Amino acid sequence: MTLADEHSAFLERCVELAEEALAAGDGPFGSVLVSADGAVLAEDHNHETSADDATAHPELALAQWAARHLPPVERAGATVYTSGEHCPMCAAAHGWVGLGRIVYAASSAQLSTWRAGWGLPPGPVRALPITDVVPGLDVVGPVPPFDERMRAIHERAAQG
Repeated sequence: MTLADEHSAFLERCVELAEEALAAGDGPFGSVLVSADGAVLAEDHNHETSADDATAHPELALAQWAARHLPPVERAGATVYTSGEHCPMCAAAHGWVGLGRIVYAASSAQLSTWRAGWGLPPGPVRALPITDVVPGLDVVGPVPPFDERMRAIHERAAQG
């Protein structure tokens, strides 16, 4: 079993959510919160543009949902699957809430490189690896071929 096989159903849903966000006029990001026994607990996609809120990231929304609905032991056993590596804000929320593992399709470094290659400016916050923000966290990613699928989606977003 490959890494992609192990995580494919959840990463596939993240890609679908990223597509939904893009179709709604938002940045293409989607995330799914999964319990230790493999049940989907919550999901969301980016709402930065549609909510007129630059902090309306799905990873932050899932951390907030988990804080309200799950006891600490269940948060620690949960996994956040996401189309893109958490930004520092979302990584901090993940750490403060005490969520478990993160599995992401494409890394922040990949996204930064892609954006630069398309002539786009860098984002307003430095791209950092999640473990620079939350040391010791179990993090898996990027996961091929989902990273290349996200590259294509981000390229469509960049082209408007």
